[in-house]
Amino acid sequence: MIELKNTTDFIDYLDKVLSHTESSDLEYKSAAGGFPGSFWDTYSAFANTDGGTIILGVSEKNNRFFLDGLTDEKVEKYRKDFWNNINNKSTISCNLMNAEDLVVEKYKGHQIMIFFIPRASREQRPIYRTTNPYNGTFKRDYEGDYKCTETEVQRMFADADASCPADSRILKSYTLADIDKNSLDQYRQLFAIAKPNHPWLAESDLELLKKLGGYRRDRATGEEGFTLAGMLMFGKSSSITDKECCPNFFPDYQEKLTNESDERWTNRVYPDGTWEANLFQYYKNVLPRLQAILPKPFRLENNIRKEETAAHVAVREALINLCIHADYSENASIIARLFKNKIVLSNPGTMLVSRAQYYEGGESVCRNKALQTMFMMLGAAEKAGSGVDKILKGWKEANWIAPIIRTKVRPDKVELTLMMESIIDERIKEQLVNLFGDNILTVSHEHLLVLSFAATNGFVTNEGLRFVLNMHKVDIGVLLREMCLSGLLVAQGHGRGTKYKLPYVASSDGNVASYVASSDSNVASAHQKRYLKKRMSFNELQQAVSDKASEWISLEDLALSLGRNKTYLRNHVMPKLLELDVIEMMFANVPQHPGQKYRTKHKQ
Repeated sequence: MIELKNTTDFIDYLDKVLSHTESSDLEYKSAAGGFPGSFWDTYSAFANTDGGTIILGVSEKNNRFFLDGLTDEKVEKYRKDFWNNINNKSTISCNLMNAEDLVVEKYKGHQIMIFFIPRASREQRPIYRTTNPYNGTFKRDYEGDYKCTETEVQRMFADADASCPADSRILKSYTLADIDKNSLDQYRQLFAIAKPNHPWLAESDLELLKKLGGYRRDRATGEEGFTLAGMLMFGKSSSITDKECCPNFFPDYQEKLTNESDERWTNRVYPDGTWEANLFQYYKNVLPRLQAILPKPFRLENNIRKEETAAHVAVREALINLCIHADYSENASIIARLFKNKIVLSNPGTMLVSRAQYYEGGESVCRNKALQTMFMMLGAAEKAGSGVDKILKGWKEANWIAPIIRTKVRPDKVELTLMMESIIDERIKEQLVNLFGDNILTVSHEHLLVLSFAATNGFVTNEGLRFVLNMHKVDIGVLLREMCLSGLLVAQGHGRGTKYKLPYVASSDGNVASYVASSDSNVASAHQKRYLKKRMSFNELQQAVSDKASEWISLEDLALSLGRNKTYLRNHVMPKLLELDVIEMMFANVPQHPGQKYRTKHKQ
């Protein structure tokens, strides 16, 4: 067993976790009567959904927590039982965990075991109990673990086969007569505008479709014909909805820009028989409508007026993602909804990457690769994973609330919400500048969002920020702690009831009167200086880290004291310094330990 030192930070971590009831990514299990068999149901569910944490040795009843009081002997036995079973295919189909994913720790005198279950990759799913995937695969929703249907399991197996994308399926008895010639001609025109000298433009219709993946020959079987992708993109409505192709295909656009209760939609585009309802026509008709509501500031580029902003690019990428990531084997309804203050895009299927990977960007995992190629030839849908990057960038540049990605189950759906609401209005901006100075507007998007909500509502809480920031509650706790340390917020209360407020007391007319933290009147100016530090060379940064880490220090506090991004330090700086033997980790054997700290290594 790996020995872990008790640290204040780790106890704080447990305090935060144990202040929340069970949720979609957190489960408590009593182990008073032995290692619980339901552990493997939850392991399967977390692995097949978005990962999660199982805490063994704690039971929850009526929102109250009870510790089992596990002995050292029991913990040792459960540890052996766990590793024996996780490597036994009769118990669970795949071991996703490493040694550092199991942490044994004392909390208030009681032993508990914490299991960090990662999300399984698309190639590993489904993760199932026993040896029967169709009777032992689970997923997670807000009500807990539920057993997947045979159809759900089959879709997981289909997604796992990256060598055979879903849209490459060859359709039987389809001909060029099933292709809408007008759609293909219009596509050629846009293709020529985006890539005027591309050699594919000289090909015949059938040869062009072959190049795009709309028609293919299977080398193993000799079978050839039009693919699902070719028909979805360019097919006639009646041909697409044939039972051989995609009988439930229903591309829908719903627009409601008024508050009038007597009219459900101010505009709607759906398969009503007046247009060929394929993906190309849907994209061509819906994109201008979604972009029309976006602001178009006057801008010159090479003396040519440019009206397309980063937000316009973001909406285009989001609409394309809606089309190319959908699972058309499910109910096949893709829906784009436009409201006065938001755009909501919903497609059937599951995410092939975790939400954390989605927000990190840079990784492209596409369910329908031929459709991706077809849109890429129009100058969009790049394979490098930049689509999500462009969506996030567009909304950040507009200073709008960050896009929110949600997943739903039974049936599986992915929903992207693009709120067209500023994270900070002019009144709040003036209030924050008066309090912290002009440089406050250069802090991170997440910091500014928290400050805006605190100024608007008088306070923020961890729970209230979960959906606003789309972050895990523990990560939000770290962010709030960092903001308190830097003087941006003041904490009031303890535990779940903690409220975080701006560090001032407002006078009766709403103006800033005085700092709450009056004993440190330089807190705001010190914070500004922290974000005004110049660029450093690696040697300068190494020296700065050495100076700050003379005693054990967490990565969050180190980033704060240096005025540097925590992710940049974790991914680019600390590994080099560890390799150079300049610093050491408190938990060298468990790099991902929640209480990890660093210290300058003292040479003997």
